[in-house]
Amino acid sequence: MWPVWVQRDLMRLGALLTLLLCLSLESQENSFTVNTIHMQSLPDWTVQNGQNLNLQCVVDVSTTSHVKPRYQVVFYKDDVLLYNVSSVKNTESFLIPQARVHDSGTYKCTVILNNKKKKTTPEYQLWVKGVPRPRITLDKKEAIEGGVVTVNCSVPEERAPIHFKVEKFEQDSKIFKLKKEKTSWEQNFVTLEFPIEEQDYVLYFTCQASISLGFQIETSETTRSEEMVTVTASFSTPKFQVSPPGVITEGDQLHIRCTIQVTHLAHETPEILIQKDKAIVAHSKHSREAVYSVMATVEDIGNYTCKVESSRLSKVSSIVVNIRELFPKPMLEFSSTLVDQGEKVDLLCSIPGAPAANFTIEKEGTIVSQGQNFTKTTEGRDSGTYACTAAIGKVIKKSNAVQITVCENISEPRIFHDTKPEIIKGQAVRVSCQSLNGTAPITYYLLKGSDVLENITKSSNDPAVFQDNPTKDVEYKCIADNCHSFPAVSSEVLSIKVIAPVYQVKLTILKGVEVESGKEIVLHCSVAEGTGPITYKFYKDKESKPFHQAISNDTSVIWYKAQASKEQEGQYYCVASNKATVTQSSTHSNALTVKVFLASWKKGLIAVVIIGVIIATLIVGAKCYVLRKTKDSPNSDVEYTEVEISSAEPHHALGTKGTDTVYSEIRRADPSNLSGAPPRERADGPSWPLPQDSGPAEAGEVCLGNFWSRFL
Repeated sequence: MWPVWVQRDLMRLGALLTLLLCLSLESQENSFTVNTIHMQSLPDWTVQNGQNLNLQCVVDVSTTSHVKPRYQVVFYKDDVLLYNVSSVKNTESFLIPQARVHDSGTYKCTVILNNKKKKTTPEYQLWVKGVPRPRITLDKKEAIEGGVVTVNCSVPEERAPIHFKVEKFEQDSKIFKLKKEKTSWEQNFVTLEFPIEEQDYVLYFTCQASISLGFQIETSETTRSEEMVTVTASFSTPKFQVSPPGVITEGDQLHIRCTIQVTHLAHETPEILIQKDKAIVAHSKHSREAVYSVMATVEDIGNYTCKVESSRLSKVSSIVVNIRELFPKPMLEFSSTLVDQGEKVDLLCSIPGAPAANFTIEKEGTIVSQGQNFTKTTEGRDSGTYACTAAIGKVIKKSNAVQITVCENISEPRIFHDTKPEIIKGQAVRVSCQSLNGTAPITYYLLKGSDVLENITKSSNDPAVFQDNPTKDVEYKCIADNCHSFPAVSSEVLSIKVIAPVYQVKLTILKGVEVESGKEIVLHCSVAEGTGPITYKFYKDKESKPFHQAISNDTSVIWYKAQASKEQEGQYYCVASNKATVTQSSTHSNALTVKVFLASWKKGLIAVVIIGVIIATLIVGAKCYVLRKTKDSPNSDVEYTEVEISSAEPHHALGTKGTDTVYSEIRRADPSNLSGAPPRERADGPSWPLPQDSGPAEAGEVCLGNFWSRFL
């Protein structure tokens, strides 16, 4: 038997299991669907900055169960999860108290049912208009010229990035004195420093903030600082003091003093500068004044400026100083500024009005005369800059400088060049002209023949170098001239021989390329241009050595063959070269093909010989034919004639002759034998040697053979 408390716990466990089973069965049997889902914003989708905002997700769900299902509702901003809640209600809310610009964006919500079914609303655009007024604070209420004021401007309610515009104003002025703008990318505030400058007295500052939302910019109202900044001068505007007072005359001691007042709040002692025009004549860094002291002259007349500067501040004042002239500036008169060496030069120093004064004449700082006059027979070293001074009391004045040039005559220029006496046509030649003595500048003129090619002016005695590209033999001459009154000087003549390279080699043949045997052959090798001596070489076919060579100063040569024969047939070309020849490719002529043909009389003679041979052959053949006929007819009368023929024996020495006996048989027809019976055979046998078995044709061939053997 179980205890009572155990029985009670078992009953509760059974009831719980029964309930879970029922719920499980119920969930398996019920169906759910999301009919609609949408969002709404209260009060609207566009609100003013600082308004409270309620975003609601409204869901309509249908089910077969009598109990509403539980589902998940998720809020998103710019596709980032914003809020997540489990609910059985039709509407779930997300509150945004005091909406700000950074709350603007794209919103949507999603419902997830039974972890399976999901449905999302369209996207809704929320705009929060306006930016809260920024807060502005200053680091001080009093500032000194040259110092700075630090301004802090912030929008605590918003998030970065925020663009700030801060301006500095003078009290009771609507025009800003300085404006600064800065974008804070990570914080909702900026800190800017504003310099305190001259003419700043009582200042205030303003701040405005703006935030960019895509293509739209929201801007705050302008906030003015509650505090005012009072500015204290770091130092006063400088003041001038000039002594002696009244009219200042040359010779008086002039004092120009510039002073300032410096406040005890100043961070540093400023520097004081006194300038005449743009030149600094006095300055002081650790004092409250600067002094310029000088004996007064008319050169000291002018505008003086006192400038006081610190690291951040500058103040300026000006004054004009007038000085009465004691005597005019002296003048140095001269007989001439250009004097030939050996001539006299006269210098005179004077003052307009001719007051009594002490005079000196100087040459480049060296006194050459203690009086008003200076006369000298010049030498080359007397060239230089001359001036004179006049002194009355303490006032000393100097004249303008005069440049006196003593001109030494130039020596005959020498002319020379940097190449051999012969140059190749087209090559450059550098011709130099130089006069070793003479006052510079010297102008050199290069003459090519009688024409001036170029001129060069040298400021020293160094040679003048000219460049030319002569195309034929040429003569150069230099003319040198300087400041001396004597005429220009000419050099000797420089002759340069120009060698023209062989150009355009051509081979021609007189009377055509077909030459009659026995007639002359004339080959003509020529060049369009080339300086002699020129070497001409004639080649035939592909032979490596020339068959004829000639050296000539002329631009052409010929090769002559009195009687041409078949040996002269072939292809010809020529090569020409001289000292300027570099490669053979440019000196090779064209090729000519020469043919040699027989003369007409030789052709006729050969024809006659051939015709004679043919006629003789026909005659002998006829005789042989008659002989053969006679041999078939024995009854015919035969006469024999013995003939001796002398012939040279081929196997003996020249001059030895032999004698052959030839029997000529003449047959007469037998009138009594007209029946064609064979002729009667002679008792002594046939006198024409014939082979025993030879027939008529063979007899004829033997006859012709004997004839040609005798003939040849």
